[in-house]
Amino acid sequence: MESSEEDDDFPSIESITPQSKIDSLYQSETEKGIRKLCCELLDLKDAVENLSGNMQTKYLAFLRMTEEVVEMDHELVELRKHISAQGILVQDLMTGVCREIEEWSRNTDNSDKEANDNNDNAQQDVQIFELQHPSPNGIDDQKELFLEKIDVLLAEHKVEEALELIDAEERNHVELNSSGDTSTEGSVYKASLLEKKAMLEDQLIAIAEQPLVCVPELRKALSSLIRLGKGHLAHQLLLKSYGSRLQKSIEAFLPSCSVCPKTFPATLSRLFFSIISSTTKESGLIFGDNPVYTNRVVQWAEWEIEYFVRFVKENAPSSDTVSALRAACNCVQASLNYCSLLESQGLKLSKLLLVLLRPYVGEVLELNFRRARRMVLDLAEVNESMSSSPHYVSSLSAFSTSSDSVLVESGVRFMYIVEDMLEQLTPLAVLHFGGNVLNRISQLFDKYMDALIKALPGPSDDDNLTELKEFVAFRAETDSEQLAILGVAFTISDELLPPNVSKMWSSKNESKEPGSENMVANASTAVELKDWKRHLQHSFDKLRDHFCRQYILTFIYSRAGKTRLNAQIYLNGDEDGEDLYWDSDPLPSLPFQALFAKLQQLATVAGDVLLGKDKLQKILLARLTETVVMWLSDEQEFWGVFEDESIPIKPLGLQQLILDMHFTVEIARFAGYPSRHVHQIASAIIARAIRTFSGRGVDPQSALPEDEWFVETAKSAINKLLLGASGSEASEADEEHIVLHDEIISDSDDTTSSLSTVESYESFASASMGELDSPSDSTDHEG
Repeated sequence: MESSEEDDDFPSIESITPQSKIDSLYQSETEKGIRKLCCELLDLKDAVENLSGNMQTKYLAFLRMTEEVVEMDHELVELRKHISAQGILVQDLMTGVCREIEEWSRNTDNSDKEANDNNDNAQQDVQIFELQHPSPNGIDDQKELFLEKIDVLLAEHKVEEALELIDAEERNHVELNSSGDTSTEGSVYKASLLEKKAMLEDQLIAIAEQPLVCVPELRKALSSLIRLGKGHLAHQLLLKSYGSRLQKSIEAFLPSCSVCPKTFPATLSRLFFSIISSTTKESGLIFGDNPVYTNRVVQWAEWEIEYFVRFVKENAPSSDTVSALRAACNCVQASLNYCSLLESQGLKLSKLLLVLLRPYVGEVLELNFRRARRMVLDLAEVNESMSSSPHYVSSLSAFSTSSDSVLVESGVRFMYIVEDMLEQLTPLAVLHFGGNVLNRISQLFDKYMDALIKALPGPSDDDNLTELKEFVAFRAETDSEQLAILGVAFTISDELLPPNVSKMWSSKNESKEPGSENMVANASTAVELKDWKRHLQHSFDKLRDHFCRQYILTFIYSRAGKTRLNAQIYLNGDEDGEDLYWDSDPLPSLPFQALFAKLQQLATVAGDVLLGKDKLQKILLARLTETVVMWLSDEQEFWGVFEDESIPIKPLGLQQLILDMHFTVEIARFAGYPSRHVHQIASAIIARAIRTFSGRGVDPQSALPEDEWFVETAKSAINKLLLGASGSEASEADEEHIVLHDEIISDSDDTTSSLSTVESYESFASASMGELDSPSDSTDHEG
């Protein structure tokens, strides 16, 4: 029992499975696949080696057959020569036999001479006649020899010698060139000669159509065709030959188009226009100044130029890339330069070239500026590949806020994009397409200004700006952030973009040769630049006016929507219901005191944010002050209260309104920024107020003090407000005062028409900044 249990636990060694069987049973499918693939690869290798051996054998056989064909061709030529020689020998033999027969006949006649004495004179006459008039058989033999000689020369490809013989034969036999020979023998010979001329023509055509024929050989072949009377065909072969040369050059150059995408149009222009120049010169040498052939060359050149422009468009980079813009400008520069060189040969192709290039260049500019617009408006995306000029970064980094640098990055990006595209332009591209480029830069700047407007608080009046909402990556909430937006826009529009473009334009114009056409082009360019700068200024004005309008409206209207500047303060007192009264030292109304404080606060912030931008600070504060009086002038609800007969009015209300207007003008004068427009609008408001109160029964003569009183009171109020704000004495303003309503009382109608021409807010928004450049001009000469 124990032994049997041990046998079960330890089976005998005979039951152990061999390793080979285990491998065959348990090898993976992957290993089977690999082994099968190796076998197939070995079979494929054998098949490739067999195929290579067969190809080599067949190639050697092909070479042997080629050599045999060449040898056979030589043998055929030798056989033709041998046949021609044998024909000459046979002809000579026939001629000799005829002569022998004639001599034998003559000897026979001499032996019978004694018997035929009476016929001697007749025989001599016959011989003389035969000598003077050879037999037709002799003439036919000469023609046959001539035709056979022509065949030999054609077989040996001696086309020039064959042409010389044919010309000589036609000169010796005039009837060959005329149509009056009606004899059968002459017609046959003429037909045979025409057949030889056709064979010669075919050989000349074959020479001209050879792909590798050299210029001298081509010239000889075409000249021979002209001698054969085939001038039209010769000229076609000339154009065809040079066209095939151009096509081969293009095929050889085509692979390098993708390697040099920016410069390949210049090389391609050289290929095209050099072939056109060579064709024109060769046509003049061979065919002379024949207008028929000259017109054909011009037409052929125009076809080639159309093909050139089409080829450039097909092989240029994608039209929305900078490489495409550079390629297009290089194409314009190189091709127009070559066109100017061709004008010395009588070919004027510049206008046609510009007509063909204009749609292509316009498309490239359009797509490039579309790409630029996407990059400019996508302010949130950071492109690390942009490497801008340090001058741009230093000029714009002053407006960077601690909370967000997106604004400065957007300005740097805008300048980088514009500069990158300007660097691609060439002098001739600027000359012919500069206006288009300036217009598109203006449009790009407009879109950038629209995006900055959306970053300012408050609704926009421009419905077209709704599409820009998705591009707003930041929003300016504080005064410093809003002023930073204005600073970036002003720096670009006034300090960075115009000098950069003007420098680029001037450098391009200096590279052109002097001439009357260039002088006219420079004058037109100067006008285009001036209009372009004016457009930039108007676009910036749109941003600035939006800021001023929203800033003042925020001041005028409270959060509840009520108006702080209402007519009630000139009727019953302030908003708290206090009665309107004046003490011995009157002040402006509370809203205008608040306006003065708010402008002072903004001027302080602007001095920090817009450091060094004194021009912008003065213009901005002047616009803000002007916006207040403009709003008051156009607010019909404000004036409707005074015109309402049911509402009582008092003379003190008129005095207070006039004092507020004087105070507003003095704010502008005290700050040192232009006050001319503020003066004009304030004068118009005072004139209207006097007319309105006079119509309600208030006598201005008795109700209003002298003009000097209003000026001095306004100055005193400014000093008091400054003293109250700083806690120290403020120096009095020493500028010459402005008399606002001089002669208003005596003749209010005349004054109204002469004080101001500004009637609406639109006129303010479109006012030129140039009128506000000098504060001294508006203060020293007023009043």
